[in-house]
Amino acid sequence: MSDRMGGPKRQDPEAEVALDAKGLRALAHPVRVQLVELLRTYGPSTATRLAARLGITSGNASYHLRQLGAAGLVKEDTERGNARERWWSSAHKLTSFDDAELPTQEPEATMVYLRSVAAGYTLRTQRALDEFPAMPPEWRDALHLGNSLLRLTPEEAKALQEELNSLIARYRQDDPADTVKLPEGTGRVLLISQILPEPEAR
Repeated sequence: MSDRMGGPKRQDPEAEVALDAKGLRALAHPVRVQLVELLRTYGPSTATRLAARLGITSGNASYHLRQLGAAGLVKEDTERGNARERWWSSAHKLTSFDDAELPTQEPEATMVYLRSVAAGYTLRTQRALDEFPAMPPEWRDALHLGNSLLRLTPEEAKALQEELNSLIARYRQDDPADTVKLPEGTGRVLLISQILPEPEAR
């Protein structure tokens, strides 16, 4: 899923949801994090189709979608749905987690949510590596795994995050609903950026 912790907000207020306590508790479940990610990545879908992707029952997927809907994180797509089948779509393109008080107010929900997001990133990385042998050479050359160990102050780390967000914003964003013809050779690319403080052992 698309998540942002700190940094500038998007100009379109409907494109981004800032987590409050209610939203955080609703997302504090690995399946729910994955459901939102699938809807944002591939567009509207049904509980049955989402369940098949995740390897869970459609009843389980329906339950979690209703919980996400109650928190305003997903919404029913009434234009696609019918009496037999409900379609769902993501209510926003991005989730931001900026409230500095939430980790103190909701410590358990915060940890479940963050671990679920991190697990999703790991899964996406493994999936890309599984597909690596079959990738065209130009896409194999584009794949990059790297890290840099820096020595920063907290203020410098936040400034780095803001610079990265500004740089990423210059590039074409993926939107499954976008019908504009893309340049030839365009493919979906997942950029995972992480700033991980490593406090030294005292």
